[in-house]
Amino acid sequence: MDMKIMFLIPVYNEEKHIGNLLQELNYDKKDIIVVDDGSTDRTAEIVKKKGVVLLKHPNNLGKGYAHRTGFKYAVAQNYDYVITLDGDGQHNPEELLLFIKKINETAEDIIIGTRKFSLKNMPLIRLLTNLTTSFIVSLFSHKRVKDSQSGYRAISKRVLEKVRLTTCNFQTESEMIIKAARLGYHLSSVPISTLYSEEKSKIIPFLDTIRFVKLALKSIWR
Repeated sequence: MDMKIMFLIPVYNEEKHIGNLLQELNYDKKDIIVVDDGSTDRTAEIVKKKGVVLLKHPNNLGKGYAHRTGFKYAVAQNYDYVITLDGDGQHNPEELLLFIKKINETAEDIIIGTRKFSLKNMPLIRLLTNLTTSFIVSLFSHKRVKDSQSGYRAISKRVLEKVRLTTCNFQTESEMIIKAARLGYHLSSVPISTLYSEEKSKIIPFLDTIRFVKLALKSIWR
């Protein structure tokens, strides 16, 4: 059964990558939504030239907030699924077909693109962070989650309508998993490539760790 699918890309100062990514997405432009989270470079200008839908925050509010803006748009436009991918070139657009195939075959509620963790293809600090957060998310969601930090995932309209997100940064992806699992929604995964560029991650290790710890503590009593 074919589903109405939206492709959501949150971006912040991605003028180096967003043009190439949008060029590679061979899908209807009205179904490709870029949320520019207050970029100060040429990101918005490049996106507009590609003819896809641009939603723009006047200020930088956080990746999670950009996702939430996109999710509201998806629900309002009656999309069955949203597939999220990052705009920094670390997600292979060809692998969208893996998500679409899984959606049509299983209609799972959340399908997470899961990377193969190894020091050969991932910086040590990112490897340790991902393993730790995935363990904690698995603990609180009562589901085995191998890659809770993956921003490459498919999310059903059912989840978007029922899960109330309150965070605004990188912990939002974990918040969604925990809350969706606790509401009884089904989680699954597809294998994806592990791609890292030489550019510095936008994650702020200390601050984003504190934010994740706060999310974990709140999850104990909710």
